[in-house]
This record gives sequence, structure tokens and C-alpha cells, in this order.
Amino acid sequence: MGLTREQMAARAAAELSDGSYVNLGIGLPTLVPNYVPDDVEIVLQSENGILGVGAYPYEGDEDPDLINAGKETVTVRRGASYFDSALSFGMIRGGKVDAAILGAMQVSAAGDIANWMIPGKMVKGMGGAMDLVHGAKHVVVLMEHVAKDGSYKIVNECSLPYTGLKVAQRIITDLAVIDVTPNGLVLREVAPGVSEDEVRERTEPPLTVADDLREMAVTGVGV
Repeated sequence: MGLTREQMAARAAAELSDGSYVNLGIGLPTLVPNYVPDDVEIVLQSENGILGVGAYPYEGDEDPDLINAGKETVTVRRGASYFDSALSFGMIRGGKVDAAILGAMQVSAAGDIANWMIPGKMVKGMGGAMDLVHGAKHVVVLMEHVAKDGSYKIVNECSLPYTGLKVAQRIITDLAVIDVTPNGLVLREVAPGVSEDEVRERTEPPLTVADDLREMAVTGVGV
């Protein structure tokens, strides 16, 4: 039931507009550029100091000195630039990033995000997420709707350490698209074959159903 990871990335790609400066979190969001329409030109920023991140390199063409913030080898597009972390975070904190698409372990009904650590488990660091959720103009969470053990990930209140409070505007999952509004969560779209009731069962906070509720568009993406 629900979308594949590739279909989720394709749906998230539809959030990006032509000419946008975009930061993508590690994990699932890194698949998003594969599905950006040909007529949409975006500039990817990596908070370790790259503007103009390109596709992943082919095997054997990796440059170990050219990595993104997730420590993955990448390529750069023509016209790309490099800079230090201070300038990178100045760009983020200065509101120059149009959109950030991030994964999360929990999102609350108020748009709070917890995505940087689970107490008791090793973590490499908080990364740039705390700056991104406050500096980006539009914050989208891209994640599976429920945890591997079936527990809620969209919750009344986060039980994990916060990344940011009231920062998420939209949640895209394998089951639905949900907007965070001042009046609560609004169900905008459901995945093919998924009912409104099934989304409600897997979401802890109450949902208001949009008048124009529709099925998520994932045409052209293989299962």
C-alpha cells in the first residue's frame, strides 16, 4: 500500500519551481533531482559549501574530495561555486534558500520537526537541519508515514529532540500529502489505492479533509 520511494521523490519534485535555490536533506530527499521536470531548472545547495550540485558520479568517476553534506561523492554542474561553511550558512540564515526538503523521524500537528537524533543511538552531529528549517522559505518533510514498528511519525507532540518548532509547511509521505495550517493538519492528497480512513488510522492528530482532496499524481514513475 502506498508509494515507492521513487514515487515519493517524484511527488516531492513537483514542489520545486523553476529558478529555485534548493537544499535537500540526506536519505530519501537525495532522490528528488532525478524527477525534476526537464522544463524546471533548480540550483542545488549543499551546506558544506557547494552551490550547483550535480548528479551522482558513475562508478569509477568519483572524486573523493568532492562530497555533499551527507559525505556522498557528487558532481557539480557548469557554473558551480565552492565556499566555506560560514558563507554557506550565511546564505541559509539570510533566507536565500527557496526550499528545503528534509526527512524526519517525527512531525507534530503544529509543524514541529524532530529529525536529528534518537537518544541512546550514535549520531555524527546535528548537521545543518536546525538552520535550514528556520532559514528556508518553504520547508517540506518527505518521509514514510509510519515507523518500521508501525508507530506514528505524524504525532500530536514530538517525543524526540526537536530540530525546529512550527517550521514545516507540508508533509509528503508514501500515503498522503498533508499541509500544516494554523487550524491543524489538512489532508490534500492520498496515494493511489489508499483511502482517507487508512490515512487517519496511521496519523495521530486529527485531520481536516480538503474540499478538493485528490489522488497523488505519480504518472511516469515505475513501481
